[in-house]
Amino acid sequence: MMATTINQAEARPASYPAKPIDLTLPAAALDAAMIWQRIEAYIAYRYTPRAVVWIVEGCGEWFPPLAPATISATEVWSQAAVWETAILDAAPLGGFYLPATGPYRFTASVGAGDVPAAVAEAFRRLAEHLAAVKSNVMPGVREEHVDGIGSSIFDAAAVAKALQNSGAADLLRSYRRV
Repeated sequence: MMATTINQAEARPASYPAKPIDLTLPAAALDAAMIWQRIEAYIAYRYTPRAVVWIVEGCGEWFPPLAPATISATEVWSQAAVWETAILDAAPLGGFYLPATGPYRFTASVGAGDVPAAVAEAFRRLAEHLAAVKSNVMPGVREEHVDGIGSSIFDAAAVAKALQNSGAADLLRSYRRV
């Protein structure tokens, strides 16, 4: 049986990892934080530290949904309607075993380590793709000419599809779950 995360409050990091050095000028000019935010929304791993609080319900095993995570406090909502410190056992597969329905509150810090090559390449692909969207030189923008009158048609969903269309999502697939 698995407990369920019902709320996740993740703070913004003080900074994001450095962008790759092999970007074209238009891609390097994009806001790196915006690109990291898109990548982090898609994956379960973080590479710069930030605070996070999870509220979890149910009994059974629970694993932090973001990694790497360092849990600093575990609490349970008591019958006195206050958060009280909870001492929890380890679960057989590495998370925590929650003996009662809770709810439980986990306070943690997530994010550390070097950016793997696949994630750095996903950043590069996404940045290059978004730079192409911005300059209208990509799939999703087409130009039609009628009797010497030119017109451009922009796919409004081109930016929303950028993670998939750039090939970045494919590289990030193994980072979607902890």
